[in-house]
Amino acid sequence: MSQALLQAVEQIKPIIAEHAQRAEADRRLSDVVYEAMHQAGLFGMHAPKAHGGLELHPVDAMQIYEAIARIDSSAAWNLLMNQGISAYAAWLPAEGARELFRDGPPATAGAFNPPAAATRAEGGWRITGRVPFASGCHNAQWLAMPAVEMDDHDQPKVDPTTGMPKVFGAFFPRADAQILDTWHTLGMRGTGSADIAVRDLFVPDQMTAPVGPLRHPAPGFEGPLFRLWPWTNILSEATVSVGIAAEALDQGTRLCTTKTAAYNAMPLREQQLVQYQMGKARARVEASRDTLHRAASAAYDEVAESGAGLTADGKIRLQLAVCFAAEACAEAVRLVTDSVGTAAIRLEEPFQRHLRDAHVLLQHSSKSAARYASAGRLMFGLENDWVWLSF
Repeated sequence: MSQALLQAVEQIKPIIAEHAQRAEADRRLSDVVYEAMHQAGLFGMHAPKAHGGLELHPVDAMQIYEAIARIDSSAAWNLLMNQGISAYAAWLPAEGARELFRDGPPATAGAFNPPAAATRAEGGWRITGRVPFASGCHNAQWLAMPAVEMDDHDQPKVDPTTGMPKVFGAFFPRADAQILDTWHTLGMRGTGSADIAVRDLFVPDQMTAPVGPLRHPAPGFEGPLFRLWPWTNILSEATVSVGIAAEALDQGTRLCTTKTAAYNAMPLREQQLVQYQMGKARARVEASRDTLHRAASAAYDEVAESGAGLTADGKIRLQLAVCFAAEACAEAVRLVTDSVGTAAIRLEEPFQRHLRDAHVLLQHSSKSAARYASAGRLMFGLENDWVWLSF
């Protein structure tokens, strides 16, 4: 199946490539690219077979994301994020999951912080709030955001069993929210990761889901793929860094093979410093890919065998793998730009975008430097400080 999808990516490559610069300028993907990915069946990779999806092994899906990221990192990011949010439907009641997947695997955008204010209403909730970083929200069919019940003093109600507010997720049609033009960034510009906001929106109970380990999956979501959530998504996010760096490396290698820099008699390919930098860059790209794939396979096998969630050691391995990959790939892109000379600073060349995108991804919460410390806390047996390590 992964080979068929890779062939599908190759077929739509000209469409994605043609619209990549437009996405940078518009700060969102074009409708044409979204439709091409839908028609290619790419939005079914993380969806359950019971709802028309492919339920791919994480590594198979990661290969697709890398292939797309090599064409346009923003297209890959929107594809994986919109599928990842949809996979959270595993936590919905059966009726809600059926509604979300009524027309086949959907594109769902959203984010999980900060929680909106929710008040109880008959059959559901009235929700008012705003969240940032809703990648792909302009083209999604559904949106999602966290919410917490408020008391009579407009303060979050505390769950007596945990001493913390009880946050839940809410799904609603895109038409019910306002999209705010807030996505102005150095890199990953084409992702359309704007803020979304709702005011006094009614969300029925069946479209709300708990936040925490998966205890009672919706019908069709019982497989190991969904017990790995959100790590399937986080692994795919790090894979975008691999795709960016791999493409930068290939483009840099081709340029250095033919270029002789100004004021130099020796071609770049014959310069020892360039050889060293490009070799080091390739080592980082390949190590990142291998680390991510091995960690993903080990985690999938663990949950498939146990029928439960990941152990602490399994989570630590995944967290460190994604942090390493994002960091190593950003370094690889820097090494390439150091090698290619002034081509690295010209807007008509691809290297400046690779550099921007790879470093913006280092700031993403799931792979930022702080997450090394989150994994380190678990290694020392300390209390977890990162929400996704609790799943």
